Amino acid sequence: MEQTNEYYLKSASIPKAIFHLSIPMMIGMSVGSIYNVINTFFIGLLHNTEILTSVTLGLPIFTILMAFGNMMGAGGGTFITRLIAKQELEKAKKVAGYTFYASIIIAVFIAIMAVLALTPIVRIMGADSMAVINYTKAYSLVMFLGGFSIILNFTLEQVVRAEGASKESMYGMFISTILSVFFDILLILVLHLNVTGVALSMVLANIGSSFYYIYYLESKSEHLKGFLKHFSIPFKDKIEIYKIGVSELLLTVFLIVTTLLLNNFSIKYGDNVVAGFGIALRIVQIPEFLSMGLSLGIIPLIAYNFSNHSYKRLKMTIRLSAIWIFGLSFVFVTLVYTFRNTIINLFTKDTTVLSIGVYIMIAMLISALFNGFTTLFTGLFQASGQGVASTIMSVTQGILFIPVIIILHRYFGLHGVIWSMTVTEIITCLVGVILYISYDIRVRDYIADNYRRV
Repeated sequence: MEQTNEYYLKSASIPKAIFHLSIPMMIGMSVGSIYNVINTFFIGLLHNTEILTSVTLGLPIFTILMAFGNMMGAGGGTFITRLIAKQELEKAKKVAGYTFYASIIIAVFIAIMAVLALTPIVRIMGADSMAVINYTKAYSLVMFLGGFSIILNFTLEQVVRAEGASKESMYGMFISTILSVFFDILLILVLHLNVTGVALSMVLANIGSSFYYIYYLESKSEHLKGFLKHFSIPFKDKIEIYKIGVSELLLTVFLIVTTLLLNNFSIKYGDNVVAGFGIALRIVQIPEFLSMGLSLGIIPLIAYNFSNHSYKRLKMTIRLSAIWIFGLSFVFVTLVYTFRNTIINLFTKDTTVLSIGVYIMIAMLISALFNGFTTLFTGLFQASGQGVASTIMSVTQGILFIPVIIILHRYFGLHGVIWSMTVTEIITCLVGVILYISYDIRVRDYIADNYRRV
């Protein structure tokens, strides 16, 4: 008999539960990151560095939309898991419905504000020459108008995963990736829509995966069928969503600040440096997303067992996940580093982009070794409803980058810009270790108290 999703959260052995929850997430995220590489390859076929630069400069737009999707998805999803653990299923449906409709309302508001201020936004993103400005404006307009699909997709993916439906979450990522490749070929290579085609492809792909998630939740979900009938929830439940969701929003907003600063500092050294960052980012995402996928996959497991006070099971989950994250990060970072020259040659023949891209990728690979642990700590605090700790992680990762890149750039120039992200990631990971020690002490005290009572 096929086991239910809740079985893996509640009763399955920890290795079996992690495997069930995280492997589909890792595969889905890896497929998504591979698509980003393929997408860069398609853009590279246009042999236009200005187009590649404009898409790189436009990455913060996707991050903005993802930020709000993650705010609703992380806040609503972890709350839904804790409600399911307590068997408050009707309340879980209402929270799912609220996150759905709130995501759409937020997307409409962002689109209106962005269209009214499109030119200043493009300037802030770092576009300077007229050609890059025009390409970036075209890309940005489509992304903002179709942003509802991206926000909704990120929200619904985490709502689906909230009840342990990791395979279904992965299927949605597959759908998005397959549609993206199809629309890339059609819109970029066949219809020659250039940057407009790149953005439109992403929007249409996210619409497709959103429809799949809605279909799953309404027809096959174990606990959330009928969620679309619900819109309003009490104020105290909204607080429960946003105390975690806002930390995720802050994390992503600060990542936008990071990208903007990186763009504005790097563009001083030429379009080839910005293009090199764009290529390196997409390549490094493959090993980085594997460890992130494992961290994100276990969030429902942590939330469920924290809510049920199954702290021994919770500790085993964290310990085993940390071991696997280290192993995955080390192996795949080593592989990418070994074949770095061969890989980056697939995306450009511009020798100036090649040389700087390889150098940038080395710095980012070192950063990737720590990124999985940072994601694990942040996810752990979010899943446990620890709003303060998760907010500290988000703020540290974002604000710290500002003085780091300014100081390193002043003293080391371009080398400082390239290594600033790595330095920030290492320090943030250390902050996570300190916060986890405090969290772990509280968990051990609780286990000891329960043991003495027995």
